[in-house]
Amino acid sequence: MESLGKKEVAQFVKNSDGNANGNIIEALKLRLQLAKSSVKKYQAMKNAVCKDVRAHGMFQFYGANRSGRWAGRLIQLQNLPQNHMNDLAEARTIVKSGDYDTLQLLYDDIPDTLSQLIRTAFIPRPGYKFIVSDFSAIEARVLAYLAGESWRSKVFAEGKDIYCASASQMFGVPVEKHGINSHLRQKGKMAELALGYGGSVGALISMGALDMGLLEEDLQPLVNAWRNSNPMITAFWWDVDRAVKTAITQRIKTEVRGIQFFYKSGMLFIQLPSGRRLAYVKPRIGTNQFGGESVTYEGVGSTKKWERIESYGPKFVENIVQAISRDILCYAMKTLRHCFIVGHVHDELIVECDPRVDLKVVCEQMGRSPDWMPNILLSADAYETDFYKKD
Repeated sequence: MESLGKKEVAQFVKNSDGNANGNIIEALKLRLQLAKSSVKKYQAMKNAVCKDVRAHGMFQFYGANRSGRWAGRLIQLQNLPQNHMNDLAEARTIVKSGDYDTLQLLYDDIPDTLSQLIRTAFIPRPGYKFIVSDFSAIEARVLAYLAGESWRSKVFAEGKDIYCASASQMFGVPVEKHGINSHLRQKGKMAELALGYGGSVGALISMGALDMGLLEEDLQPLVNAWRNSNPMITAFWWDVDRAVKTAITQRIKTEVRGIQFFYKSGMLFIQLPSGRRLAYVKPRIGTNQFGGESVTYEGVGSTKKWERIESYGPKFVENIVQAISRDILCYAMKTLRHCFIVGHVHDELIVECDPRVDLKVVCEQMGRSPDWMPNILLSADAYETDFYKKD
């Protein structure tokens, strides 16, 4: 094998036809289990916990310098592995009791079990419960609102499934989650997650389209279908692109659907509906790898070093949508400030509260639209639990 990376090893094990030495396959399977970096979170918890049995300083304000979102620190609550076990509570009880023989008897993959239990290490103080409330499709709602894609806003207003509606719009047939043409929902979901910010075939492949059974020759038609069914969003990308370039080259204020762009003191500013501004240092017009015009600015790039970063309309739209989503979360946190919010992950709030607190009230409060974006059609879902988990 040329590489012992996670994907390569998993593919080799999957494709093994019995000709490979059984010990080799077993060793590779064990390597896959032991390679889980997520289990190291337990050590991070042990290092971070304070005398009050709580972890503090886990969220850095404005840690994401492009959107202004918080960044996870110490235990990194923002990238915990998801849990898919049906018997999560039982597995948690076994691990907590230290009965490792029973654990080994019941579960084949111990590292995977421990990985799925990481979230459950976070618990409310005695006599309290967690309410975990998150926005439903917040970025898709903000993007539809900004671009004026009315059919999408109607889907949200009626409480329908956006992936089914997107597939229906793309292929011109009715799509139901567990009914007619349900097989098309997965294509709708894939397109929604990969193509909202100018992504193309490469974005679909990165999202695992080929691993899910889609053929490579089907990907470009999928991109075309999504863009054709979302003409207002596609136009919004390039309206923003022109507005940014005009603000930089002509030093005049431009505006696209309530978002303002202007150049001042060597910086490009984008003013959001909340009044907050995104800043891009020393912007200028350059030439991209395809010979076309692109915007570059200075900032911390993927190398974690200060460098010139290239951007264009859809990427600026992504920054704007994520920044507005962050501002909406901030507004929800202010609305729920009478509650004890112990954590938040992108569009999710973790509230520690008295058992008598009503779940519906928290959802209603979180779903209130801010006065600077009154018709955004927010919706929040929540569940209550004795330990943190992904419901």
